[in-house]
Amino acid sequence: MLKPGMRLAVALSGGADSVALLRALAARRVELGLVLHAAHLHHGLRGAEADGDLEFCRALTARLEILFHEALVDTTAEAKADAKLGKPAETIEEAARRLRYAWFRELLSTEPLDAIVTAHTRDDQAETVLAKFLRGAWTEGLAGISPRLETAGSGAIVRPLLHTTRAEILAYLDALDQDWREDSSNRHLTFTRNRIRHELLPLLEGWNPRLREHLAQMAELAHDEEAWWQAELARLAPRLILPGRPARGGGRTAGEVSGAGLAMEVSRLAALAPALQRRLVRHVAEQFGVALDFAATEAVRALALGGRAGQRLALPQGLCAERSARELRFSMVPEPAVKANSPEARVLEYCGPIPGEIGAPEFGIRLRIDTSSSGATEKLELPREPMPQTATLRNWRPGDRVRLRYSNGPRKVKEVLERLHVTGSERALWPVLEVGGRIVWMQGVELEPEPGLAITVAGAKSD
Repeated sequence: MLKPGMRLAVALSGGADSVALLRALAARRVELGLVLHAAHLHHGLRGAEADGDLEFCRALTARLEILFHEALVDTTAEAKADAKLGKPAETIEEAARRLRYAWFRELLSTEPLDAIVTAHTRDDQAETVLAKFLRGAWTEGLAGISPRLETAGSGAIVRPLLHTTRAEILAYLDALDQDWREDSSNRHLTFTRNRIRHELLPLLEGWNPRLREHLAQMAELAHDEEAWWQAELARLAPRLILPGRPARGGGRTAGEVSGAGLAMEVSRLAALAPALQRRLVRHVAEQFGVALDFAATEAVRALALGGRAGQRLALPQGLCAERSARELRFSMVPEPAVKANSPEARVLEYCGPIPGEIGAPEFGIRLRIDTSSSGATEKLELPREPMPQTATLRNWRPGDRVRLRYSNGPRKVKEVLERLHVTGSERALWPVLEVGGRIVWMQGVELEPEPGLAITVAGAKSD
């Protein structure tokens, strides 16, 4: 990772890991031909304790004759800033990390530096992999902490201690008779990483004492496989992802991401292995700045492989996937498909994953669909068919039938609307939710519960 002549800034918190890294590099800087700096960010947390960390780092770097950079940020205010704008508030951990890496990038752009060196260890890697697994990360997320992270512009973030254990760090410092600072917040179990470090990992190590080693190995495998996947996508994506829409007389319309969108031929997508299908679907969404989770990705695959022409899938952040006879199309145009101008003839469809949400601007509603154990009985029953992966929110059609709660049999939707005295264009666009060919929800009507589903509409829950 390090080459002679490199100008490095060690991210120095004052903790054992960063102090050990600074001492190790300082001891060999002449041998390795390195120019060393140190960088300390005061996060505006922990009061006098954090002030003491800063003074400790200043004194250590002065003794080692290393150029010292420092900065002060207000992490608490930054964490609350998004909430004031109506966005989800960051945790203190998230805000601190964001501010720290923003400052690193600033240093790389303003100081004569080639890289920032951080002291992440194998233990940090194991904790990160486990945390990402608990959050439902994709396989690339299990790569954990990257050994080298390129920054926009010049310079990189380098982690040379990822194969070093915390026990080795402490033994090295003891051998040097070097002290360090303890961050009292590392003991607070309100922080997710601390609960993983102090509670979950020790518990799991009761089952496998080599768990940290295995998690770090998993991260290395995932990192290398992700590099292979990225190269494979760079090779295949230009062949399989089409710009714009088909044009009369051949060719395609202009295919800008923000305009005509992107598409894939359904037949070519179906011929690929599921792993490559998922990668391509998520790669297309990333071109629009959208990250798809597992449920949304599977819903897109279901639309491509088993959907019908005209069906649309509402995805996060306004991204929309639409099925045509031959293609799966992606665009940032959330308007529903309209097949005629008159309200009575309009056919509206919004698809969404199960579990997941369907936003329907034309209907003025948003549905949340979750799996649920409600409706189950203690009787021994034959196994049910697997739960469908997608649901369709649409306006009702002639012939649709529903089962009203406490009713003896199915009723025509037309008759139910007549009883509700719904008329005119409002009647033509009355929404229903279809799952697996059955209508499981109808606006303003209490239907017989569908086992395994929980449907939430504007805060009112219907199981």
